[in-house]
Amino acid sequence: MKLKLVLAAAAVSLVGLTGCESIERMDNQTLGTIGGAAAGGLVGDAVLGGPLGTLGGAAAGGYIGNRVTDPNRR
Repeated sequence: MKLKLVLAAAAVSLVGLTGCESIERMDNQTLGTIGGAAAGGLVGDAVLGGPLGTLGGAAAGGYIGNRVTDPNRR
């Protein structure tokens, strides 16, 4: 049941993102942040479970996705 809810939420957010015209104008760093947050939320929910695991995973994934795709990264 929980897995179906998480997958449904992920599908709805992806449909929402693909429907936006502005996604074509997003830079790689923004897409990396969004993708990292989505993946992190799924991993956090699977590993820790509950809303705290999901939010923590999304925050960590968003940060990592942002830093990895930073154009000024050294």
